Amino acid sequence: MHKPVLLEESVAALAVDPGGLYIDATFGRGGHSRAILERLGSAGRLIALDRDPDAVAAARSLAAADSRFSILQGRFGALAEVMAQAGIGGQAKGILLDLGVSSPQLDTPRRGFSFSADGPLDMRMDPHTGASAAQWLAHADQGEIVTVLRDLGEERFAKRIAHAIIETRSSGELVTTSQLANLVARAVPTREPGKHPATRTFQALRIHVNDELNEIQRCLGQVTDLLATAGRLVVISFHSLEDRIVKRFIRQESQGPVFPKGVPVRATATHGRLRAIGKPVRPSSEELAANPRARSAIMRIAERLAPNAVEVPS
Repeated sequence: MHKPVLLEESVAALAVDPGGLYIDATFGRGGHSRAILERLGSAGRLIALDRDPDAVAAARSLAAADSRFSILQGRFGALAEVMAQAGIGGQAKGILLDLGVSSPQLDTPRRGFSFSADGPLDMRMDPHTGASAAQWLAHADQGEIVTVLRDLGEERFAKRIAHAIIETRSSGELVTTSQLANLVARAVPTREPGKHPATRTFQALRIHVNDELNEIQRCLGQVTDLLATAGRLVVISFHSLEDRIVKRFIRQESQGPVFPKGVPVRATATHGRLRAIGKPVRPSSEELAANPRARSAIMRIAERLAPNAVEVPS
């Protein structure tokens, strides 16, 4: 079972209008979507998006049972395009992004996201699109592997691991999760307390294979135009690199455009399009006890300002 992180907090942050249009851009297994639907009235509508075909299949039963709900398959980085192609217009009262990987993805060996059980080294959110982790590792040069492990996994032994990968693939295939996990365990001289030595490597490869950080940036670049005035953006991140992108986006959208010094502009042209709501939210101790996978989660909230509004600090 997938346990949605910060479920009550995120749905409360959306301030659901019973008759409004809402977007769950990362359906997963629908925990957040079901909670939003509980707060919507008969005139409300919820559009969900996911690029994982398993998630889309799980959503179809909900769509069949509730006419207020629709599921679309696609990348959240193409959110506006996917909605336009489906003929869905109108501005949303709220958009939710629950980033990272879901428990079903981690717990299904054939998906290759985890080293806890042996499976094909895949890691793709959509197994039918793009190169798998094994395919990328089979052709990437050592420098590319080092860069990915260092920059996306913050792995201090990136060079050792990359060297071991190059040596191993020259004498045989590196195609399963256990092969990679054992390789990393042998290559890394020390272990972080409470962490498998391959944790950072798997994280880095997953982010790279799915182009996750660029997907976040592309999606955030569209959400402000998709939100109605006073509409809420709620983003749950699980990685410092993800949260940094979200934090920077909200700050920039709150500040508004920066004009060269001396350029005459109206005051209304300089205000931001969003305002941050409250402080970042983290899981409670009770939630962490029930769901240890929530330990790195952080949620940020922003609200769409009217075109000519002047921001009032919250």
